[in-house]
Amino acid sequence: MSQNNTLSSLATQNEAVKRKILKSLKARADARRSLGERVADIMTSMFGSMTFLFLNGVFFLLWILINLNFLDSIPAFDPYPFNLLTMVVSLQAIFLAIFVLISQNRSVRIDDLRQETELQINLITEREITKVIKMIILVLEKQGVDVSSDSELKKMLVPVDEKEIEQALEKEIF
Repeated sequence: MSQNNTLSSLATQNEAVKRKILKSLKARADARRSLGERVADIMTSMFGSMTFLFLNGVFFLLWILINLNFLDSIPAFDPYPFNLLTMVVSLQAIFLAIFVLISQNRSVRIDDLRQETELQINLITEREITKVIKMIILVLEKQGVDVSSDSELKKMLVPVDEKEIEQALEKEIF
């Protein structure tokens, strides 16, 4: 196997491991959901479907037809302007919004954890790459190649200052 194939294979394996780590974070977070979060996720999944939209449309249409006396076999119970229907729709909207917010809050926590994990992985990767560059420089110097005038290389050898980045982000956020 050539060096390019070996490097490509290692990069692909690294990416697969990263994806597995991030997927397992979601799986672990899903396993630790509270009963309320599980219910909210199920409800959000059901209410966010075309079936629910269709059933709501049919329900509201029947309600209106009944209460406008288009269906003689069923007596009107909420005559125009449909005050009871307005209350039912308002309550439904409140509960749907709460279910969606609970699910979104949980998703945001998972995304925050993923981003923090990716940041930590990136910082480790940056240190590793800097180390590899230093090793390559040593090899080049042993071969008699002068790299001391390469300003870009000098910049690459300066480690990332995590505190400086954190402070810059805090200034932007706050």
